[in-house]
Amino acid sequence: MNLYYISVLLVIASNVFYHIFQKSVPEAANPLISLIATYGIALILTLISFCIYPSDVGFIQSFKRLNWASYALGITIVGLELGFLLAYRAGWNISLVALFTNICVTVLLIPIGLLLYKEHISLINFVGILLSIAGVICIYQK
Repeated sequence: MNLYYISVLLVIASNVFYHIFQKSVPEAANPLISLIATYGIALILTLISFCIYPSDVGFIQSFKRLNWASYALGITIVGLELGFLLAYRAGWNISLVALFTNICVTVLLIPIGLLLYKEHISLINFVGILLSIAGVICIYQK
């Protein structure tokens, strides 16, 4: 299997466990303390992983290659994590919240992909988009 498929399988598996673990955070736990623990473990794992999968330059030089996007991503990830945690606490079902939000995000990303990245959609893609929008309407109706 090549990286094309392995990368998507990693995303799928991680996303499934992500939602299971998010739904399992105790309601009594402060959501921000939960995020501190989450990112503490993520930092440790990432530092260990850097030793296994090093850059072609040193640690500090690797940081110098970053641009604003890596730091902005940190901000959005906190919003994503906190949003899902609060959605589960507000009563969203694990079987629906990811589907609902991912379809909404995908629909919002379509014009961005078309305008900024010059992507194209086919007729069959457009039909799928319409079906996805219909699905969001059905999900929201409970």
